[in-house]
Amino acid sequence: MTIFAPDVPKLDVRPLSGTIGAEIRGVDLREPIDPGTVGELRDLWLRYKVVFFPGQHLEPHHQVSFARAFGQLTKAHPVVPGPIAEHPEILVLDSERTRTSREYAPTRRRTREAGWHTDVTFVATPPTGSILSGRVIPVAGGDTLWADTAAAYDALDEPLRRLVDGLRAVHDGTRTFGGFLDAGFAIEWDGERYETLVPTEHPVVRTHPETGRRCLFVNPQFTSHIVGLSGRDSQALLDLLYGHMTVPELTVRHKWQAGDVAFWDNRSTMHYATLDYGEAARVMHRVTLQGDRPV
Repeated sequence: MTIFAPDVPKLDVRPLSGTIGAEIRGVDLREPIDPGTVGELRDLWLRYKVVFFPGQHLEPHHQVSFARAFGQLTKAHPVVPGPIAEHPEILVLDSERTRTSREYAPTRRRTREAGWHTDVTFVATPPTGSILSGRVIPVAGGDTLWADTAAAYDALDEPLRRLVDGLRAVHDGTRTFGGFLDAGFAIEWDGERYETLVPTEHPVVRTHPETGRRCLFVNPQFTSHIVGLSGRDSQALLDLLYGHMTVPELTVRHKWQAGDVAFWDNRSTMHYATLDYGEAARVMHRVTLQGDRPV
């Protein structure tokens, strides 16, 4: 099915599931985009949570320019350095560097480990959204999945919704990124520098500031525990939520082609980059939009 966005007939919008994901054609992200089209794209992004633009083949300056149409950009990452000097906003996700370079990935654990997560929730103001550009794509494997955490909240039974509405959880990036601190990397986010990665509390359910929808806001990679529950009860409830959030009916999967661009709402999704491509090369460029404190 093809849906044409109102007032911008050139946009060819193809939904990929009942709740999450759509492909958008008819716009060249390498060129300046007029305000009306930016508004339509933002509406589609909010509606579908993750939107894909096939075959755009963005250079770094194209990606940064496109992203800035939707808000202020963060630096590449609070801990991981951005290797492109001219564009410190870009985080390069390079499978070869991650596999072989201690400078790039001095983590305490295995450097290539997949997992469901929402970007950078271990800071007080996680990113609003992320834009990922596919540069080098494996012949087979390397797909990314996204989960709709707004639909997941709506699909909870009412007693569970009442329970999670009042809870808060701690998010901690130390397990994943503590090795960078051991190696002497600095921590910087929203223009401030920190000595350590301090665990941060967020509500288990956040209200989306633009749509007003409630979204589950916990993820396996960065959420350490739920405040006020014993370790066993906290993990049991988190496991229940994670299993519920990632059922196939609430997810969409993208098979990358070189040049594809994905733009997702970090407030209403989790994602999972599969590690099923063996020793093949996979290089992606990511930028993130400045966010606010979840409430």
